[in-house]
Amino acid sequence: MNSRKYEKRDENMQMIDMHCDTVWGLTEKEKAGISESLTENTLAVDVKGMRKAGSMAQFFACFIYMKMFEGEKRWEEGFQYAKRMLKRLKKEIMQSTDMEFAYRTEDVRKNFAGGKISAVMTIEEGGILDNRIERLDEFYKEGVRLVTLLWNEENCIGYPNSKDVTLMQKGLKPFGIECIRKMNELGMLIDVSHMSDGGFWDVVRYSSKPFVASHSNARAICAHPRNLSDKMLKAIGESGSVAGMNLYPYFVNKEGVSTYEALARHVLHMVDKAGIEGVAIGTDLDGFDEGETPIMKIGDMTEFYRYLQKKGMRESDLRKIWYENALRVLL
Repeated sequence: MNSRKYEKRDENMQMIDMHCDTVWGLTEKEKAGISESLTENTLAVDVKGMRKAGSMAQFFACFIYMKMFEGEKRWEEGFQYAKRMLKRLKKEIMQSTDMEFAYRTEDVRKNFAGGKISAVMTIEEGGILDNRIERLDEFYKEGVRLVTLLWNEENCIGYPNSKDVTLMQKGLKPFGIECIRKMNELGMLIDVSHMSDGGFWDVVRYSSKPFVASHSNARAICAHPRNLSDKMLKAIGESGSVAGMNLYPYFVNKEGVSTYEALARHVLHMVDKAGIEGVAIGTDLDGFDEGETPIMKIGDMTEFYRYLQKKGMRESDLRKIWYENALRVLL
């Protein structure tokens, strides 16, 4: 284990977080002339916090905020920005004595045994593929192992979650179906967070392998279109897929005021509908700055773990939610 001193954690607690936007945050700071790193920063995820949380692996999303780009070439500009973030992340990991890249389950186990936190590269906004299937091959060769197909606008793959019922029913476009098959072939995780309901069900229909909703909560607890319905949770459980609990306060309740108890309601409901094998963690940290939450940094997840312990959750179930389920679907 690295010789640096970190805040003590529960030795039984290990965690895999399937979604954070920290790389986007660091890249935006860099553009503003602010120098920070994964080792130490003013954001929500850094090495000190991950050590406290017992992190086995952190999925780092290269989030492409498409509102930054305008005009006919905006998707190409988004693609180039994603490559910039991947380059930034690679530089961070190469310079780190605490982290190492992971591309499959066995890498995470090996890194953890060696005292290293695994970094998994992901893309959030499949629209930057721009109808070019070869870009999936390119991202895979770069080390990307998950693509969130949609964000909050229509793209070449399909349609986003929406309060518009008509839009919400629309599914994958022909290129989207092609992407599903290609990602299955490559061994790249399909992420349905942000998708329309129609798109979700098309992924269920066309994917031959488990998929993830990396950062999505339960719609029955908080009626937001970004959350998953009970039928969706059931389908996730039946297909061997995984849904990661999201910390964003407005996905926790409509008032945007999150508490440990409110988060626990989502976890317990998700387990009830998807089964204990179908629930994981997808914090979405550094991806929101609205609402109130007791978990401001990745290290704060230790307190939520202990809260669920006090509520009577079995250690074997907590292990599945905290890391075993995510580890299983990484392939």
